[in-house]
This record gives sequence, C-alpha cells and structure tokens, in this order.
Amino acid sequence: MCIRDSVETTAMNVMVLIRLLYNRAVKDKTVSRELYPFGNGKFKIKFPETTKVGLTETEVKTLENLEGLSYNEQHSLNVWLFSLYFAGMRVSDVLKIRWSKIYDGRLHYRMGKNSKLVYLKKPLKVDAILKQYIKDKAHEDDFVFPEMRKADFTDAKDIYRKSKVATKKFNDNLKKIAIKAGIHKKLTMHIARHTFGHISEDK
Repeated sequence: MCIRDSVETTAMNVMVLIRLLYNRAVKDKTVSRELYPFGNGKFKIKFPETTKVGLTETEVKTLENLEGLSYNEQHSLNVWLFSLYFAGMRVSDVLKIRWSKIYDGRLHYRMGKNSKLVYLKKPLKVDAILKQYIKDKAHEDDFVFPEMRKADFTDAKDIYRKSKVATKKFNDNLKKIAIKAGIHKKLTMHIARHTFGHISEDK
C-alpha cells in the first residue's frame, strides 16, 4: 500500500468513527438530527476501491490436486471449482443448481441477479465433482449441493439467509485451504469470478 492509499484509508476510518459517534449522539438526543452532517446532500464518506486478485492457472491446478482435506474443506473447494468452471458463477446461483438443469452436455440456469437465462457448456472437470454428490440424488429435481435442500422457496429471507450462512462457511474453509495449498492470495467464493476473468484474459 502506498503512502497516499494509507492516508486515504486512515481518513476514511476517522470519518466512519465520527459518523458512528454522531449516530449515537442523535439516538441519545444529545445532538439534534438537524446538525447531522452525513447523508443526502451532505458529507459522503468515500470508501477506497479494494483490489480483488484472481488466482493464476498454476494456482488453480494446485487446488485441483490438493489432498488431505477434511470433508467440509473438500466440499467448499468443490463448490468453488464448480463456480470457476462455469464462468465464475455466483455462489447464490451455484447452490440453486438442480440435477435437472444439467443435460445435453450443458448447464441451463437463470441468473438470480438479472433473471437472464444462461446455457453453459459443461467442462469435463465438472464430472469429477458431480460424481461425489450423485449418491445423494433421489430425484432429477434435487439440488446438486445440499445447502438449499431445506430452504423455504416461498420465503426470500430464508433463501438469502441460508445462502449467506453457506457462503461464510465456504469462505472460512477456503481460508484454511489456501494455507494448505501455499497460496498467499485471498481465497473466497467471490474470487472464483475474478479467477475466471483473470485466466480468460490471459488466453
């Protein structure tokens, strides 16, 4: 981090603290709401952009060949690789994939963010992941991964909550996996998207 970035981050942290103190003061009625300096038309805290670095192809191969993982770690890595192989698919979409959506050598699904229909060719590497979950498949409409099997799909909050809890679990495990793999970059579910973009740009 350069000196300028360090100064900007320090200034941002100070302003966040001041905003916190103002919020508490307003809540305690120590300060009038009219004197609150933040919000629309007032001072806005500018958060510096964070750099998210994708993995290299060599680092991905290291993950693919990694051994000695616990069941939960291997599951988290499987979900991460599944996301990567399918063009950096969002984890919220990965967890909603059903077996019935994989046919004719392609994955057919609707993006949760913009409802766009997507048809992606199924890479051969995905087959090795699917084989680890096929034993739990009872019906074609079952989810590939287990996290959403008990979700109430009439309740958007329940779906969001289960996806968020699962993502945190994955990220905690991915942090351990990165250490075991000797990868010093940050490894999270979101990094799968950046990794796909990074490798695609190289090619």
